[in-house]
Amino acid sequence: MTRYILALDQGTTSSRSILFDRAGNIQATAQREFEQHFPQPGWVEHDANDLWTSQTITIDEVITKAGISPKDIAAIGITNQRETTVLWDRATGVPLARAIVWQDRRTADVCNRLKAEGHEARIVQITGLVLDPYFSGTKLSWLLDHIPGARARAENGELAFGTVDSWLAYKLSGAQKIHVTDFSNASRTLMMDLASGQWSPEMLKMLNVPEACLPTIVPSQGVITQIEIQGHRLPLAGMAGDQQAALFGQACFQPGMAKNTYGTGCFLLMNVGSKPVASHNHQLSTGAWQIAGGRTYALEGSVFVGGAVVQWLRDNLKFIDKASDVEQLAASVPHSDGVVFVPAFTGLGSPYWDPNARGALLGITRGTGPAHIARAALEAIALQSADLIAGMQADARPITELRVDGGATANNLLMQIQADLLGVPVVRPKVTETTALGAAYLAGLAIGFWSSLDEVATHWQVDRIFRPQITVDERQTRLAQWKKAIERSKHWAD
Repeated sequence: MTRYILALDQGTTSSRSILFDRAGNIQATAQREFEQHFPQPGWVEHDANDLWTSQTITIDEVITKAGISPKDIAAIGITNQRETTVLWDRATGVPLARAIVWQDRRTADVCNRLKAEGHEARIVQITGLVLDPYFSGTKLSWLLDHIPGARARAENGELAFGTVDSWLAYKLSGAQKIHVTDFSNASRTLMMDLASGQWSPEMLKMLNVPEACLPTIVPSQGVITQIEIQGHRLPLAGMAGDQQAALFGQACFQPGMAKNTYGTGCFLLMNVGSKPVASHNHQLSTGAWQIAGGRTYALEGSVFVGGAVVQWLRDNLKFIDKASDVEQLAASVPHSDGVVFVPAFTGLGSPYWDPNARGALLGITRGTGPAHIARAALEAIALQSADLIAGMQADARPITELRVDGGATANNLLMQIQADLLGVPVVRPKVTETTALGAAYLAGLAIGFWSSLDEVATHWQVDRIFRPQITVDERQTRLAQWKKAIERSKHWAD
């Protein structure tokens, strides 16, 4: 009997392969980093072949580490960095240019032009997304405009566009050359009609993108194709963008359940049920997943600089030797002594959506030291996430707890600060690799490895609960001070 599900987790800085058993526990993992390219200020690129090569290396490594045969694997699921845009020759599989990464801001002028033409409200209505360079549609349009002959070739069906899930599925399928994306990833392109789950002719016309180059949108759960791993054919049976996969991996299956992933940025998603919810607080309405029971939607808030602020303290200010040292440094003082840190290094995401905001460090006195700044940095991560929860609760419903995952959740001080500033318990599970776990669950459910969502939910186990420890008045004072600091960072680079 097959014993494992293999999750392929293709992220922004590394590719990983993780084997999960029937209890949802990790049995082996392999990881490879790849090169980042920054050809101009505000531009971020990946070599799509690096994504593919690093991913295939980890597949072989994890099988070797676990000491198993591919025949012990029941199915494969993919989860991926979202919005990153790949354009390749459909026949040869050769990319036409480097992939434009989700962080890339080169299409800001295109977004500004569409806003000036009055399209923004309609775009939000169709896609659930705000008009921002973050999403794939303007990136694809830019590639078609700047690669000689690309637009004509795309119109003739010679080129294939995809987010990273599409690219990996195409490469994994070999001679089949399948060209698909799942509902969750498609919802991040600025080209999908959120209500229908299909490509929007109106958005394609607005962005000047030919439908002939787009992938087929498929459910997040279900056998997509058979792929060959070391001579064995295995079903590719699940696909979801990384943040939606984390929501699934956290077993947030009921409306009102929410999770926050603490990585380079922070991504907070709330399950809102079977119909999209329009946000009146500048959050994103997005596809969560499509499974046999139908489509599920989410509200999403995006913090561009989360754990990256700790890297900045380490690499730029040299306050700490390694990222994990920030907890001890910040805990060496009882509070930030009035220092507020707005880490708007690349602008502000939800709910402000200000690409021209810049970082601000306020409230500094002669008594301010590295520990106060470190504590303010952790508070900034939690305060940005508190902004997201406040907007979602106003749009949808109150939350009773926040499930958390990602590397920074190992920082107990950060988790306690988060609970204090939210006013609800913060719950850390035993398995925090929930992005890969979500992809594994989707694939396993598709082939009967797990029987139901109820069974999956039983595997979710609590590691620790952080409960609020400050008064309501103290919380409100700190949130008001944060709002003042945000206002001072806005529009700085105009």
